[in-house]
Amino acid sequence: MRGLLFEKKNNGEAQVSSLASVVSFTLAFSILCLLTLAAFASLEYHWNWSSVFKYKTKFIEGWLVTVLVSSLSLAFACLIGGLSALAYRSRFLPLRYLFKIYVEITRGTPLLVQMLLIFYVFADAAHIENRYVVGIIILSLFSGAYVSEIFRAGIESVGSSQLLSAKSIGFTPYQTFRYVIFPQALSRSLPALAGQFANLIKDSSLLSIIAISEFTLNAQEVNTSTLSAFESFFPLAIGYLLLTLPIFHLSRRLEKQLTFDS
Repeated sequence: MRGLLFEKKNNGEAQVSSLASVVSFTLAFSILCLLTLAAFASLEYHWNWSSVFKYKTKFIEGWLVTVLVSSLSLAFACLIGGLSALAYRSRFLPLRYLFKIYVEITRGTPLLVQMLLIFYVFADAAHIENRYVVGIIILSLFSGAYVSEIFRAGIESVGSSQLLSAKSIGFTPYQTFRYVIFPQALSRSLPALAGQFANLIKDSSLLSIIAISEFTLNAQEVNTSTLSAFESFFPLAIGYLLLTLPIFHLSRRLEKQLTFDS
């Protein structure tokens, strides 16, 4: 039993068997479930799943909208963040300060304020009437500022000695970035990027403010119709977990594959 609950050390590295992982996870998950059930039992709450189940199509449609909006926002946020991180290193000072101001203002103000400002002011001035397009723009710009800082920190974490070594063997600036800076910066940025991507998916719930029928807004409407709060929002939590957990899992796998001694 001790071998199933404690990891073994082998050559300085932790070695955990598959059986030990399964047993330990099952034990931890069972404890969490028991605590949750005990807490709800003390409330004497009467569940009403039948009324909520009638709206299953509404949940699915909202979840699919969240997947679409979040996926496009993730792609554009990476593009904006990458360009912003490169602009930070530009010798053209107006460009550098333009992106610096964008990052600082975006990170220093609430998303809700930015959402209202972009939707009711800038989108209206640009005659963009599609709420979903505006929602994607809002999430992309907001998350792009954080992705920019993550990329910048990853790039600057590469030691100067490696840059000098690349220069000494005749690498061009592009080759230095492609083969020396980028692989290490990506590896070191993955944990923070995974967290930011998960936050972006959860931040998409605020799009209900501008009447986008995403997952959270639909769950709120079901709650209003059925007056079953827990039954309406538990599927919401599960739906978001289905989106965020694969991101964390994929990030850890990529991190292991890209990790190397420098």
